[in-house]
Amino acid sequence: MTREPRIDEYIAKKAPFARPILEKIRERVHAAVPEAEEAMKWSAPSFTLDGKILIVMAAFKGHAALNFWRGQEIGDGSAKAGAMGQFGQLKSVADLPSDAELDALIKEAAALAATAPATRKTKHEPKPAPTLHPEFAAALDRAPAAKATLDGFPPGAQRDYFEWIGEAKQDATRAKRIATAIEWLSEGKKRHWKYQNC
Repeated sequence: MTREPRIDEYIAKKAPFARPILEKIRERVHAAVPEAEEAMKWSAPSFTLDGKILIVMAAFKGHAALNFWRGQEIGDGSAKAGAMGQFGQLKSVADLPSDAELDALIKEAAALAATAPATRKTKHEPKPAPTLHPEFAAALDRAPAAKATLDGFPPGAQRDYFEWIGEAKQDATRAKRIATAIEWLSEGKKRHWKYQNC
């Protein structure tokens, strides 16, 4: 077991009532799951297994808290994670479950972490390539400096112009936007240039 110095510092700075609670939790985690690793997550002492969070503990002015990361899935199902953790406001070591009960919950959390699939990030479909309106394309052909500027912009900046012109509902509005776009592009400006230095 490697002790995380930041957890030592965290515990040392907490109120005298909280220190024994935090040390007891730390001791039980390492006794129950020796391969657990210490880490600081969200500025709170945590314990992980193969990169998956098992437990987060914290101390406040008047109480300490113990949260099993997936607490709603361990034990008999009655201990639900909340703002105060699965065991409510801990004000002394006596508020913790017995060593045997706590060890069993820690081992169950470790088993759950070991078998749980890694969380997947939702993949979003890439945006379709923006279409260049034919009238804008013709205007760009007549203004090579504006076309060169647009071609040099990243895709998002190009998209800003394409969408702005493509969204025009009336021909007159589109023509006005194309004229403005050619003017701005000739000056090397992105579509939202007015807001770039705000």
